[in-house]
Parts: sequence; C-alpha cells; structure tokens
Amino acid sequence: MTSFPIDVPQADLDDLQRRLESARWPTELPDSGWDYGTQQAFLRTVIERWRDGYDWRKTEAEINSWGSHLTTAADQRVHLLHVRSDNADAIPMVLVHGWPGSIAEFLDALPLLRERFHVVVVSMPGYGFSGPTTQRGVDVPKVAAAVDEVMSQLGYDRYVAQGGDWGALVVRHLGEHFTPRVAAIHTNMLFSPFDGDAAETMNGVTESELAAIVSSAQRITDGTAYMDIQSTRPHSLGFGLDDSPLGLAGWILEKFHAWCDIREGMPVRTDRLIDNLMMYWLSGTATSAARLYCEASRAGNSALSDWHGRVDVPTGYAMYPFELLQTPRVWAERRYNLVHHSVQERGGHFAAFEQPELFAADVNTYGDTLRDLGVI
Repeated sequence: MTSFPIDVPQADLDDLQRRLESARWPTELPDSGWDYGTQQAFLRTVIERWRDGYDWRKTEAEINSWGSHLTTAADQRVHLLHVRSDNADAIPMVLVHGWPGSIAEFLDALPLLRERFHVVVVSMPGYGFSGPTTQRGVDVPKVAAAVDEVMSQLGYDRYVAQGGDWGALVVRHLGEHFTPRVAAIHTNMLFSPFDGDAAETMNGVTESELAAIVSSAQRITDGTAYMDIQSTRPHSLGFGLDDSPLGLAGWILEKFHAWCDIREGMPVRTDRLIDNLMMYWLSGTATSAARLYCEASRAGNSALSDWHGRVDVPTGYAMYPFELLQTPRVWAERRYNLVHHSVQERGGHFAAFEQPELFAADVNTYGDTLRDLGVI
C-alpha cells in the first residue's frame, strides 16, 4: 500500500473544459420535464456550474487531506481513504459505495464519524481512482475479497462494514462469508427475500411498512431500464459515457433525481453532484462501473439474485423513506442477526450524500450498540 496524493494533470482538466464548452444539446419537447428522462433545464444548471464555477482542485485537496492511498487487493487495483481516529479505542469501519456513487458520497460524513471509528472509504474496483477493471468476472464476491484484503493490509484484524446499493451487497457478502474478521455490518439498503406463501410473507409487516413498499414500487415501475442495459450491454453504453461529460451527467443525474428524497428540492448540493461525476470522468471508469452489473448478473450475485443465505454477525439497518428497497423489519430478522433498526425521517438511496448528519448519527449509535454488546 502506498500513499497516493491525487494530482490530476491540468491537461485533463483543460480537455474537460473544452468538451463542456462544445457540448451539443438534443432538441427537447416543450414542457417535458422529467417524463422522458433527465430534464434539460436541470442538467443545464449543473453543466454551467461545472464549466464556469466548479473548482476540482478544492475537492482534490479535500480528498488528499483524508489520506489517499493505493494498493492491490485480491488482484485488483484499489483506491482508498484511511482516516485514523484520535480515539485509540475507535472501531475500524469500512464504507462501501454503490452505483452511480463514489467515495464522494462520504466526504461530508467523515468528520462526523472519526470520533468513534477508524474510517476506511474504498473505491470499489472499477470505480473512481481504483481505475477501470481489466479482467472478466469482477463481481460482488471479488469486490468483497478486495475490501477484506484492504482492511487486512491496514492491520485491522476485525472491523465493521457499512454500505448501500452495491455496497450493501458487498457488506452482506462480507458478513456471511468473512467472519470472524467481519465483526458486524450496517446497511441502508437491506436485501432479504421472503420465500414463504403470501400470507406468511406479510405476517408481521406493519401498515407503515406496507405503505412504504407500495410507494417504492410505484416510484420504480419504469425506472429499471438502466439496469437492463448495464447488465447486458455495458460496453455499448460506455462509448458515450466515457467520451461525453454531458452524456455522463445526463445518465447519472437522472438517478439522483429519481432516487433522492427531493420533497424539499435536491438535497445534494451541485458541487457535490459534480464531485461525484468527476470520480467517473477523471478516472475513465464509467464503462467498468456499469460492467459490474453485467458481471454480477452473469455470476448470479446481482441485486436481482436470490440472496437466501443468513448473516449471523450483528447487523444494523437504517431505513430511509425514499430508499428504493423498503425491507420490513420482520423480513430483515429472518435473514440477519438484527441488533439495530432505525427509521429515518428524511433521505433516500444516497443516505450519506443526502443526509450526512442523520447517516453519521445512526452509524455512531450503532457503534455504541456494538460496544454495549461487547462485539468489538
């Protein structure tokens, strides 16, 4: 493992500037809003900021201040941030993002977590400054193996793993297959299929949980086409994503609008949205990031797979009202050793990004629970 201060060549930033200035916009239907995909008016405000006011060097310095490192783990190049707590008794914890996220999701939560935790933030192989994957078969177990090896290289014999989206599947795999090194897991997106009959399935589900399931189903009715494409033809999509910052932004930001809790407007400030886009653009990883869907689908460990194993390590689960997967507590208890369950008032799929204070408070509370239980 080596120190890896990020220092993007100015020529790369100049090239991006030229592409933003010469972007060719499609003709849009009047008053189409978000009905056909990304709203052009919204995207124009982001692109204008990206082109004329956004400062990558500020974010670059922020990332480097948290301890940027590079290593090889499970035969994969992995970029990570390693933030040691001032508290010598802090719990080691690794944070794992998903798609279309990045380590940028956790930047605002990091200062709030470091009192209780030694925090490691991993760019999944194929994402961000981990760089593009270069071999077939990099799926959920492969990513989990890389995460575990990173923690071992850092000298952490036992640790807690936290994740959402793909990160939720990664930490689930860690909790099931990497004990006793993985002492506990925490997730804001919990996968727990129920294989009983209809009556048994709904037994114990509260009225509010049922309402949340119905609401979520309505919101994702026509929102999974991206998954079909990335699970089958990621390379065809990648030519546009890796060549055009406008195309990349249009593809990714639609998901932030669809998956965030936008009841009071977009909760992620524009510069942070751009920080996240830059993780894909500067590293040329939009294609390899999309390819994870394909590799996991072919291997049978994607979000649509049957995750019927049990996770016996202590598990924390925070439910956010606009998360896509609204798993009732009784379902979670069937597949996990659930020792912490919270229902948040605000937030969606990108919990740490949207509500860093709520996210950190819940994770910190979970850390206290683990100490009370003598887990770590």
